Amino acid sequence: MRCLHGRLFLRPSDRTNEVLGGVLARAVRLTGVELFAFAFASNHVHLLVRAPERNLSRFMQHLLTNISKKVGTLVGWRGAFWERRYSAEPVLDDEALLGRIRYILSHGVKEGLVASCREWPGLTSLTMMLDGMPRPYRWFHWSDRWKQRKAGKPCSRFDEKCARTEELVLRTVPHPAFGDARTRRQLLERLVQGIEEQWARLHKRFRGRAWVLGQRPQHRPERPARTPRPLCHTTSRKLLDEFRQQVHDFVAAFIGASQRWRAGDFSVTFPVGANRPMVALAI
Repeated sequence: MRCLHGRLFLRPSDRTNEVLGGVLARAVRLTGVELFAFAFASNHVHLLVRAPERNLSRFMQHLLTNISKKVGTLVGWRGAFWERRYSAEPVLDDEALLGRIRYILSHGVKEGLVASCREWPGLTSLTMMLDGMPRPYRWFHWSDRWKQRKAGKPCSRFDEKCARTEELVLRTVPHPAFGDARTRRQLLERLVQGIEEQWARLHKRFRGRAWVLGQRPQHRPERPARTPRPLCHTTSRKLLDEFRQQVHDFVAAFIGASQRWRAGDFSVTFPVGANRPMVALAI
């Protein structure tokens, strides 16, 4: 998910990281979505999640809406915050899963901003994945401001009077190498070392942590990097072909059911995970 125009609304700072952590922790708790890894860059965010209750859209709605309101207030931006709706691609095999984790952890290093994954000042899951411990963050409950105002004790949007503690918890990555703490830590250390060695060969110099923290949040890059979104993530041609067929069958079933639904046949069955289209009724 990218910020509007590629602007640096998510530029790391202590307050921004605290707000992002609180919003993410609350979204995970309220929706029951399983969070495995994440990285907040200055103008976009990557998440590795699983939604057993098929409520990924609800999770993303809560997360992105509250980030746009709260971080938008922090950086003095009103109006559209995100460039477009989020994209979600399934991860189909263990090798591709490790590839996604490696990609998420490489943010900041692969762009030539910092030389070490641990040096990135933004909010990432690296330390949580290494030690397996949850992290407390503050959720600023803005409804409490009106209670304070009614009691004659007005406060600002980010006052401690309207702050509540949310605990951000990571789930164990569903991969055999993450079965126990020792194996998990060894694997993550190898991934981090490989990331730093790879990008050290490709970048002549790194801008550094201070340069990242000194950027203007409303800065608009001239040509933000853009890459096509894949249909899914897999290292298996067979799994890719099977997934393509599943998508084809889902689309065909949805179009057929949608046509009958719009024609007035409300007994039609939609494929699992589909949303029924709106129908205008004259009364």
